[in-house]
Amino acid sequence: MYVDYDKVDHRTRVQSYLKAMQALAARYPEDDEAQIAYAITLNVAASPADKTYANQLKGAAILEPIFKRQPQHPGVAHYLIHLYDYPPIAEKGLDAAMRYAKIAPAAPHAQHMPSHIFTRVGYWKESIAANQASVRAARADKAATDQLHGQDYMVYAYLQLAQDNNARAVIDEMAKSANFGSEERGGPFALAASPARYMIERGDWQGAAELEVRSSKFPFITAITHFARALGAARAGNAEAAKADIAKLAELRDQLREAKDAYWAEQVDIQWQAASAWLLYAQGKFDDALKTMSAAADAEDKTEKAPVTPGPLAPARELYGAMLLERGMAKEALAAYEATLKKEPHRLGATLGAARAAEKAGDLAKARQYYAAAVALAEDADPVRPEVAAARAFVVQAH
Repeated sequence: MYVDYDKVDHRTRVQSYLKAMQALAARYPEDDEAQIAYAITLNVAASPADKTYANQLKGAAILEPIFKRQPQHPGVAHYLIHLYDYPPIAEKGLDAAMRYAKIAPAAPHAQHMPSHIFTRVGYWKESIAANQASVRAARADKAATDQLHGQDYMVYAYLQLAQDNNARAVIDEMAKSANFGSEERGGPFALAASPARYMIERGDWQGAAELEVRSSKFPFITAITHFARALGAARAGNAEAAKADIAKLAELRDQLREAKDAYWAEQVDIQWQAASAWLLYAQGKFDDALKTMSAAADAEDKTEKAPVTPGPLAPARELYGAMLLERGMAKEALAAYEATLKKEPHRLGATLGAARAAEKAGDLAKARQYYAAAVALAEDADPVRPEVAAARAFVVQAH
């Protein structure tokens, strides 16, 4: 893994590590630990562009029989969750997710990991409960990074239920965190992502534009806030402010490219494209805006989220749906929102968007279905967001 680390890129070294683990597993076919180590390496070495999930399914096929023989093995449960942490195969991970927390009740990470699967299938209440348990265990362990990571996932889940007060309370608590490892990405990532999510999910564009940038040694973490600020400024109609943050995104992307960090360079490039699209939109260049936003959505569809995050701040295809809907292209917007929901089930923003698009497109049966789904998600909403109130009104009228 570390041979010629200063000359050979990370991806190539991971592939050579995979070959070594494969040889080890072949040499000791009866040794469960050798098989387990090989199985998780198959996940780490998988290409984010491979949508057949061949590596992941191969790794899971190695682990499932071991899990039957050793149902209390924490590593097997943990790695199965990682191997199934992809939208089309996430349901297969529910068994491991339900069991892992019971296997290791005092471990913060074991309490948190089930929420990776819960997030993928849109089980928001289960995700909140898992992360509450994780945060309690992390506090007991004084494990600040684990605590912040669990809280970031919790904020994401609360926002999907429109429980904005609860999300805000967690964010305020996160802001008081100290002694987390700034060398580890989990803590700084959570501190950048959660406040940005809070603004974007609620459509508070001015609030997003005014977010404070925290300094971080990781360019992709700094990029989170610049993306939220750029998107917020563009959607609030402040093109000049958006330009400054978009320029910063380009700079951070180029730093990542120079560091040969291909994955995060691509993620920041997608943010740069999405923010640029909304800047073009703010400038009245609607055709160029739609073209740029569509390209960002296509690029994001070809990649995968990193385990450090429950999901993008705003899925690119959901942003594309919003832009199409604003342009009066309701049918196309509905297709974009439905594609988002296939990848990110039960996302409140995409569900509400699909409902509005269906209503505008004259498909009242579909509009009823999506408005009802949004109302169900937001049944315990704190302060009612205007779009949730509109959904409730539609459902009442439809009866």
